Amino acid sequence: MGLRTVVVEDERLARRKLLMLLSTEPGIDVVGDCGTAEEAVTLLRTERPDLVFLDIQLPGMDGFEVLHRAGLENVGHVVVVTAHDRYALKAFDVAAIDYLLKPYDRTRLRQTLARIQGRGTSDLHGRLLALAERLGAGSERLHRLVIREGERISFLDVGNVDWFESADNYVRIRVGSSEHLVRTTLQRLERRLDPARFIRIHRRIIVNMDRIREGRLGVGGDYEVVLQDGTILPVGRRFRDRLLLEHASL
Repeated sequence: MGLRTVVVEDERLARRKLLMLLSTEPGIDVVGDCGTAEEAVTLLRTERPDLVFLDIQLPGMDGFEVLHRAGLENVGHVVVVTAHDRYALKAFDVAAIDYLLKPYDRTRLRQTLARIQGRGTSDLHGRLLALAERLGAGSERLHRLVIREGERISFLDVGNVDWFESADNYVRIRVGSSEHLVRTTLQRLERRLDPARFIRIHRRIIVNMDRIREGRLGVGGDYEVVLQDGTILPVGRRFRDRLLLEHASL
């Protein structure tokens, strides 16, 4: 019996071609295919395949989120299906994640299958995390954050963040009553956040402007902001003018 294989590809014609190519490859046993993220989560949980060809850009949910929801313990090898540029392919190589370039052809497929033989399935969590971070590093604006807590990888929409706080070589992320820690610097993070949504109010703090309820002078005469949930954050003197300019209602 060959590798039990699942194909997740939202483009119907592309999926049919990949299935046709796989059908003639020795050692491959296709046990299922689908075209939506929701179907993929169910299929991966049910079949627990040895190998999955996964389109990284699915409508409504990307491939990383599919794997997270399905559970990485339910998959063996992961081959990311992509039409990304050369920069992204370098990221795949560095993260030791296998990929198959579109448009599909037999030569590319066999090159991918050959690479699989040289890579194990160990530390899939870490390799997918490295890939997500490297792909994100090339984006102009940051839309999602990769959160790693133990062996769990999750994805957080940046718009849900209330505020960020520097913590040495880490950044503490505040989301309601929850808190996450990511290994980066506030300066690096600020460069990729949307300045129309987030503003630096202190050398250690960046805040989501939608969360600001009011600005005021504190007890000691220093300026501060009050968030919608009542949290009070200090405003550094050199950041006050920009805050008042961007948030005229304060």
